[in-house]
Amino acid sequence: MDKEPTIKEHFLGFLVASETTGLGLSSLILNRLTELNIPFDDCRGQSYDNGANMKGRNRGVQARLLEKNPCALYVPCGAHSLNLVVADAAKASTDAISYFGNVQKLYTLFSAAPQRWAILKEHVTIALKSWSDTRWESRVNSIEAVRYQVSNIREALLEVREKVTDPLTKVEAQSLAEEVGSYRFLICTVVWYDILNQVNHVSKLLQSATMQLDVAVDLLIKAKTSLTSYRDNGFAAAQASAKDMCAEMNVEAVLKEKRLRSTKKHFAYESPDEPIQDAMKRLETAFFNVVVDTTIGSLNARFETLGEVRAKFGVLLDFKKLDAVELSNQCDKLCSTLSTGDGGDIDGKELAAEMSKLPSLPSDDTTALELLSFIHKKHLKELYPNLWIALRIACSLPVTVASAERSFSKLKLIKTYLRSSMGQDRLTGLAIMSINREIGKQLSYEDIVDDFASKKARKQKF
Repeated sequence: MDKEPTIKEHFLGFLVASETTGLGLSSLILNRLTELNIPFDDCRGQSYDNGANMKGRNRGVQARLLEKNPCALYVPCGAHSLNLVVADAAKASTDAISYFGNVQKLYTLFSAAPQRWAILKEHVTIALKSWSDTRWESRVNSIEAVRYQVSNIREALLEVREKVTDPLTKVEAQSLAEEVGSYRFLICTVVWYDILNQVNHVSKLLQSATMQLDVAVDLLIKAKTSLTSYRDNGFAAAQASAKDMCAEMNVEAVLKEKRLRSTKKHFAYESPDEPIQDAMKRLETAFFNVVVDTTIGSLNARFETLGEVRAKFGVLLDFKKLDAVELSNQCDKLCSTLSTGDGGDIDGKELAAEMSKLPSLPSDDTTALELLSFIHKKHLKELYPNLWIALRIACSLPVTVASAERSFSKLKLIKTYLRSSMGQDRLTGLAIMSINREIGKQLSYEDIVDDFASKKARKQKF
């Protein structure tokens, strides 16, 4: 708050969780806050991954903490939720499941032996990567290599088939080469890359420590709109791209399409009322529509809580579009959201009066942080105290726990196998120094050394 309002996150330490239940973890959090002299009554937001013990409505950590403090609004981690959206789509269709299985087989075949990996590196510039359910960007990274280097990967498979001596490996390389060159596989590759590319772009933005609630909701709305538009014309564009990829491999797209139509075993869907004879139409119905619809539906379901929290603070940004009665009602709702039995953070009537008298803003479409910066720059926080407090709470609500996830990467760097006997206090201290290094740079090491030496001095002064 010195020069301009900024959003910051600080690491407080690692905790040993002997119990992973909602009761055990919530007690652990409250006890640690008490040790640090941080009153939990001042908490206004909490965010976790989508584990049942964390987000449970009745016995989860968020539910137990909400009983202690109703103002600690729960927001599910946006990055985890997006990862689960992709997982839901990948399991929605038989063709989707088999496609990722073939992509995993490609990586396994080449990575199983250094000689095969060397052959792959001779043909491609982007190496194949394994995909995982927990790593947020693994799927799009694994498909990117296939999307833009499919002809090179097929040539590498054919070379592996010729050079290896194991008959099983020869058969697997030949089978994968045929699968990679198939028209169906290429269409699935294009469709999955287009979907994952859009989701991955939003995921990267959500992982920012300065991400705000209103901006996150706008990004998700745009992503859903883009996917809805993609459903209308995406399959036709995928067919055109697949034909271009076939041309790169010197394969006739028409022949591949005929082979696809004659092979019905790949498609499990066939409506008893309206049987689909065309295999391309069946692929569009059983794969493309199912995957896209599942992605859109999962976006709506998994970000419902985020939208509800955004609606509670929506009056801070939409007040210009509201009449006096609706403005007063929404300000009262926000006041009740930020109120407990002992009192509240803001006064609803005064907040409505402040918004109605707010001066002209630089732009009609401003975020909560931009509005907060405007009030700070114009030195208006004393004239609009309720709006000032409400905006600070809205900006500091957590959208993702990506920073907390990254702290575990530091854990692996600090506590190596050479430091396996390191105690909990020393581990936490080193982690705080490493993760919060920007704050550490502002400390005077000489004063710290003098203070440490005075406490550890063994000589007695007489």
